[in-house]
Amino acid sequence: MGLQIGIIGLPNVGKSTLFNALTKMSVPAANYPFCTIDPNQGVVLVPDPRLTAIAEVSQPKVLTGDTIEFVDIAGLVPGASRGEGLGNKFLAHIREMDALIHVLRLFDAEDVVNTQGKVDPLGDIQIIDLELILADLEVLARRQERTTRMLKTGDPSYRQELELLARYQEVLDQGIPLRKTDLPQLPDLPLLSFKPVLYIVNVNEGQDELHTELLAWAQAEGAEMIPVAADFEMELAQLTPEEARLFLQDLGMDKPALHRVVEASLRLLDLITFYTIKGPETRSWIISRGMLAPQAAGRIHSDMERGFIRAEVIPWKILVEEGSVVACREKGLQRIEGKDYVINDGDVIFFRFNV
Repeated sequence: MGLQIGIIGLPNVGKSTLFNALTKMSVPAANYPFCTIDPNQGVVLVPDPRLTAIAEVSQPKVLTGDTIEFVDIAGLVPGASRGEGLGNKFLAHIREMDALIHVLRLFDAEDVVNTQGKVDPLGDIQIIDLELILADLEVLARRQERTTRMLKTGDPSYRQELELLARYQEVLDQGIPLRKTDLPQLPDLPLLSFKPVLYIVNVNEGQDELHTELLAWAQAEGAEMIPVAADFEMELAQLTPEEARLFLQDLGMDKPALHRVVEASLRLLDLITFYTIKGPETRSWIISRGMLAPQAAGRIHSDMERGFIRAEVIPWKILVEEGSVVACREKGLQRIEGKDYVINDGDVIFFRFNV
């Protein structure tokens, strides 16, 4: 899918620490197509207990999980929309992202300089939102000028677009990010404040409760806000999966907090997972919710979408309960679905197609 999630925030809030922890995260043993792209980009295997349960049934020689790419984006400073600091680079990278993880500082560390002079996560949110809004207003002004010139063609779509642009400006002028509205997005106008955001609050080790004000902010925006002790998680990520499991067990924890970050990232973009069992390989595939069976087959190979005939579907829980694909077929628990079938989260699918 080329799914990219950018890690953003003010300087010294723990972006790179979170990135390093994510990209070295202890996960169940499984193949995945790529590991590290360059120093500020890394691909993370999505932790998936369902894939492990399916593999216990299919007993594959190769187990392959799907991935998310995380990008550690240069720190932002006030004035980034005017090119201050690394502002232009920061904004250009954000335009390429599907979603954003905004890291907020709530940890105490005298040896880590706080560029804002105090710990104020809500203030940090407002600084970055303002820079995104100011950058959007600049892009919007150029688009409005171009669309106004096109009105003379007589095409009514330009009048409709101009009206939508005016609604964008009205919202942005009030200091409200566009992600907080239900306005439709113009696909060829990459406005930054439309990007969905997941908030990660970098806390001291052992701190797992957030301030009431932070929770109220997240609730008002309809966003998730997850406390993570990034330093602790980075240390945990250096261990082998078995060492990490035993260490967490001693602490009374069942999984790293970073697993919740990856799971929340999938929810943020409303993504689901289906599974395939073919020959020696069992594999998971991440797709957008609402995708039809032929397009899901196309995630595997374009020839499968073009030559799609049908999808043979077993819900993963039924497969695990019955213990084999053969048992599911014998009991009539495998469904035959056509081109209009909408993939469900957790489907195990056997695609039939013409080459």
